[in-house]
Amino acid sequence: MSARFVASKGKIIGLVLVVAAVVIVGVVVGWQASQPEPVAPEEAVTVNGYLGGEKISLFEDSEFQSLAADAGLIVDYKKAGSYSMMTSDQTGMDYLFPSSQAAAAYGSAQGIEPTSSDIVLNSPIVVYTYRDVADALVASGIISKDGDVYLMDVSAAVDAMLSDKTWADLGYTDGYGEFRIDSTDPTASNSGNEWAALLASVMNGGSPATVESVQRDGESLRKVFAKSGWMETSSEDSFNQFLTLGKGSKPMMVGYESQILDFAVNDPDTYAQVKDELVICYTTPTVWSTHVFMALDENGERLHDLLKSDEVQRLAWERHGFRGASLRGTDSPSRFGVTGVAENVPAAIELPNNDAMQELIRQLQS
Repeated sequence: MSARFVASKGKIIGLVLVVAAVVIVGVVVGWQASQPEPVAPEEAVTVNGYLGGEKISLFEDSEFQSLAADAGLIVDYKKAGSYSMMTSDQTGMDYLFPSSQAAAAYGSAQGIEPTSSDIVLNSPIVVYTYRDVADALVASGIISKDGDVYLMDVSAAVDAMLSDKTWADLGYTDGYGEFRIDSTDPTASNSGNEWAALLASVMNGGSPATVESVQRDGESLRKVFAKSGWMETSSEDSFNQFLTLGKGSKPMMVGYESQILDFAVNDPDTYAQVKDELVICYTTPTVWSTHVFMALDENGERLHDLLKSDEVQRLAWERHGFRGASLRGTDSPSRFGVTGVAENVPAAIELPNNDAMQELIRQLQS
């Protein structure tokens, strides 16, 4: 074979390799050009609003924040009483999250027009007390027991407060002064407001209070709340004061069922120290606190969708004690290890209508 032939063959092979390389590069470049542009990560949106204090633990839960991040949200809040938030400056706010339909209706009466309004969480109003206090009041008829569950006859409690009975008169000899049941400020905070509505309905023979019945019973209602003196405007602060000051200062305190369940899960060491003393007392009748989420714009709507998701509904029950807007993910309350929690809430009545609730606020403000 001649040297010329060998050289020609080498040139041909080299040319083929060059062409192949060009083709491969062209194919790769063409394929890359045909692919869609990579989508830039969506920037998280900060959602601002007013939040009732009893729900702060949920919003600060690391799992909730992680679920929010997955939804492209950073959830921020300012703590406010359910009624206070309706009259507060709402500039830059995307949502309001009061603790009842009555508070939401009050907001509508103030001219607030949410893009949507929806019940997201539920918890009954209860009375917190201490075991020796509750046991001492059994003989008076104000407290009774059904197994491990303590029940309070609200009508009997109202009669005792209007009659100026002392703790000693009712059997609790360590109590100082007149019998009373403390609550948050009923003109600013939902738990106190719903307690006032419950008292007004009991004074109305067990039927939801009306404008006329509230006007008739206004003096009696003011007398009951005057016994408590200073009242907190946040249910969270009120519950913390109840735990901190003890039965010598606050023998009984109105709150939400969810608060003791949240406490048992998220502060188990402290709960273990007081669990044998604390008592959750279901009132007969009681009212449901229906935590209503009010979206004010598109960002608020996105947070609403997150709150109604199965994941958040389950988290709200399992770690924070809210019975939820549905039964999805809700199992027996025995999961919390809290003695005396009712499987089913007894004897609930409806809240008065908005006109009666607003009259109730006017009467108590005066």
